[in-house]
Amino acid sequence: MADMSASASLAMTHLVPLAQEFDEDKVTPGVLGFIVFAVMAVAVWGLMKSMNRHMGRVNFAEADETAADGAVPDGGNSTTA
Repeated sequence: MADMSASASLAMTHLVPLAQEFDEDKVTPGVLGFIVFAVMAVAVWGLMKSMNRHMGRVNFAEADETAADGAVPDGGNSTTA
């Protein structure tokens, strides 16, 4: 347990200078960045909901084309020359 606190102490001594080097005048995303991200998240959610609704309406069963025509397939074995 003492080894774990020593490593935590060592990590903190390396992170403290990094925190002191942080410049508060740097540009950050701020409120506008959050609003843009939130609008994009809502748009993606709406698109996913719409896609799920449209995919629910799709009929994935293939229609039997020969049954619709009334023709009997010969299986590719033609006896006529």
